[in-house]
Amino acid sequence: MEETSNGGGSDGALVPLVKSPSSAVRAPPDHRISSATAEDTAEMDKDLTCPICMQMIKDAFLTSCGHSFCYMCIITHLKNKNDCPCCCRHLTSTQLYPNFMLDKLLKKASARQVDKFASPVEQFRSLLHQGCKVSVKEVDTLLSLLAAKKKKMEQEEAERNMQILRDFLHCLRKQKVEELSEIQVDLRYIKEDIGAVERHRMELYRARDRYSVKLRMLGDDPTPKSWPSTNGKSSGILSSGSRSSLGGLAGGSFQNKKIEGKGQLSSHGSSRKDALSGLDSQYISQSGLAVMRKKRIHAQFNDLQQCYLQKRRQLANQSLRQDEKDSNLMQREGYSTGLSEFQSVLSTFTRYSRLRVVAELKHGDPFHSTNIVSSIEFDRDDELFATAGVSRRIKVFDFSSVVNDPSDAHCPVVEMSTLSKLSCLSWNKFTKNQLASSDYEGTVTVWDVTTRQSVMEYEEHEKLAWSVDFSRTEPSMLVSGSDDCKVKVWCTRQEASVLNINMKANICSVKYNPGSSYHVAVGSADHHIHYYDLRNASQALHVFGGHKKTVSYVKFLSTTELASASTDNTLRLWDVKDNLPVRTFKGHTNEKNFVGLTANSEYISCGSETNEVCVYHKEICKPMAWHKFGSPDTEDADEDAASYFTSAVCWKSDSHTLLTANSQGTVKVLVLAA
Repeated sequence: MEETSNGGGSDGALVPLVKSPSSAVRAPPDHRISSATAEDTAEMDKDLTCPICMQMIKDAFLTSCGHSFCYMCIITHLKNKNDCPCCCRHLTSTQLYPNFMLDKLLKKASARQVDKFASPVEQFRSLLHQGCKVSVKEVDTLLSLLAAKKKKMEQEEAERNMQILRDFLHCLRKQKVEELSEIQVDLRYIKEDIGAVERHRMELYRARDRYSVKLRMLGDDPTPKSWPSTNGKSSGILSSGSRSSLGGLAGGSFQNKKIEGKGQLSSHGSSRKDALSGLDSQYISQSGLAVMRKKRIHAQFNDLQQCYLQKRRQLANQSLRQDEKDSNLMQREGYSTGLSEFQSVLSTFTRYSRLRVVAELKHGDPFHSTNIVSSIEFDRDDELFATAGVSRRIKVFDFSSVVNDPSDAHCPVVEMSTLSKLSCLSWNKFTKNQLASSDYEGTVTVWDVTTRQSVMEYEEHEKLAWSVDFSRTEPSMLVSGSDDCKVKVWCTRQEASVLNINMKANICSVKYNPGSSYHVAVGSADHHIHYYDLRNASQALHVFGGHKKTVSYVKFLSTTELASASTDNTLRLWDVKDNLPVRTFKGHTNEKNFVGLTANSEYISCGSETNEVCVYHKEICKPMAWHKFGSPDTEDADEDAASYFTSAVCWKSDSHTLLTANSQGTVKVLVLAA
């Protein structure tokens, strides 16, 4: 009857329909029972908690007022106060009694708590330790279940390992496919460029052959072409007349002419041999230079490879309009822009490998024990250069006199004394005889070199002023930076600063962008370069981070390229237009001193604490040339010689000539050489 009441289905479908309601009816009481059990358990756990430490009671003791506590908790309480923590009744340590019943309950509760959070293996082990009886058949069943479980877990582990290996291989394959694609593109670039170079090379060979033929035609037979001339005929007439008048002397004169002719031919032949030998020696010297340049390429091959690929890939990523310009350039010259730029880099990098000394002068002052040259700068026309340092003197020298006079003792054409040690110099690039200096007292001074007098003195800095720089586009503006964490902008027509930028760290270097009177780069002790637009100086336009120590110098190579030096032994190149790091240069030593920094359109040069000056090509990370200062006067003082360092450097505009000075007071004129 029960089956009929549940519907007229088949027997197989009726069984669950009959059991399901009954099970559904029984479920709620089971749920309520489990909930009640959980609530009772929670309540019981609360009753087993010590009112003082709020943890499960340990070593339960009962008070005379009927409350239970941990023994250590209630003893500690009674040392400070003689009352019950629960009811505040008077209580002493003699009114405490062990609560054995509660201890038993606590042990059971603790065991229950352990069983609640124990793993199945721990629970099974606990049952075995408690003497639970298990038959052999049950043990075999358990072993079978455990073996099956183990196989299943091993299978799952193997599947996971295979999945991990598969994912790794897919990732590796994807990476290698991308690398292969990149390599294929690079190979296509290289193939195109090899074809362009070969075509250009053949054109050069043909041009050389044409010039060689012309030179051979001009060199082989210059005299015969001049013999059948009117001068020759007239000379013949004159000789016949002379024969009739001089008689027998004619034969002798004719013999002399034959001898002279032979002498002329022999001298002409010897001159040709000398010319050929000169060409051979020139060819040999050229081949030697080619071998040296190849060696330089192999020594820096990785950096050159990276430079080439970077320029070629940049070309591929340019816009269509730029590509059209580049295609026009390629049709005109046979080169792509990327290859042309790299050829320029390769040429300028491999052309030089050393610095040759052109002149040397002793800047040292016999009245001062220290002769560190802190700054050295060329004037507007590169005719004069000025030096300054701890000797409290600005000395101006005539560059041509220093170079042309072999003596190392040169007198300055102008000398100006100051009250404090000098840290930096900057020539005005518009007013030839105007020079700015900063000193250890924080004073910024503008000098008239002609009158040897100061024009303006600015004393707003509160601490040492490390750097000063004239604007390249606005002749009356200059900027300075100081240890007082302030950058100040000055105008030579005003007695006070026109702008003040407060920063959080010491300022070591300031530099105007050569193409703007509004943009200034600031090197700071906070390890960053701050690039400001002075029209909105409330915050930096860009902040370049990457150095690990103080940024000691900043110098512009162009309106978009900025070089920085730091006491972390590195130089860095930045793109101020796109706010990007470009390259890091390593190879010199600079950990504590100001060693100088200078840059032109192609090369960056800095000093080193090893008493050397290093030159980097802006596209290559390692030095391409260097020179070490000698110490002939200190051969016996090895310890002192080891402490000398290069302290100032400066490129001569649009040339490969470099001024450099060291802490010993020696100034050298160096030039890049092969």
